[in-house]
Amino acid sequence: MRTTLYHGEPNGPSLTVLATLFAKEVPAELVRIDLARGERHALPCAREPLVAMSIEGEGPVLVADGEAMTDSVFIACYLDDVGRGPALRPADPYERWQTMTWCRQTIERTAPAAAYLGCRAHPPGAAAADHLGDSRTKIRQAVDRIEKQIDGRQWLMGTFSIADLESYAWLAGMVPLVPEAFAARPRTASWLARVKASPAVARALSLARTPDPAASWSVGPEINRWG
Repeated sequence: MRTTLYHGEPNGPSLTVLATLFAKEVPAELVRIDLARGERHALPCAREPLVAMSIEGEGPVLVADGEAMTDSVFIACYLDDVGRGPALRPADPYERWQTMTWCRQTIERTAPAAAYLGCRAHPPGAAAADHLGDSRTKIRQAVDRIEKQIDGRQWLMGTFSIADLESYAWLAGMVPLVPEAFAARPRTASWLARVKASPAVARALSLARTPDPAASWSVGPEINRWG
């Protein structure tokens, strides 16, 4: 199988997919593109509907045997199925449902807020402030959710999973931008450190070309109308 991953700096959805690729030992050609400059739109597959209409915004694209795939959680699921090593989704049906439900909330609430705040801060003034308060609230809610979930466990779903990767990928860059959300959240702080130190994430972060990859943002999922 010939696999190519077009990705940006290891942050947000690119971090999720890179870390999953490494965790599942899937051989692939890695091609860095500048997502913030819209270089994804110059790819040969850019006009394919599933790429052009990606709900994730300017995220990575995985091409496997000529088939293009977008949206980090779904790419991660694909890699989990075709790769080797420990599964990144539980085998138990209910626990798998929990994992995917967690990821959906991350995609629909946390990711749009994080992308908005990240693009607004890097560079400053890059976006209007209409959604500023709401986005900061959603980051606080996401951290509160993690703090509660990590009570007595090491990972969000019992074992290291896509839920850890996707949550970390969107929240790591929020620590300096919404510091009050992470204050007095010791379990979340420990969890962030564990995810960062995991071999797959550490390898993904080693590919960074900027001093702080968590400050590299591109347009993310649209802030949904239902809040």
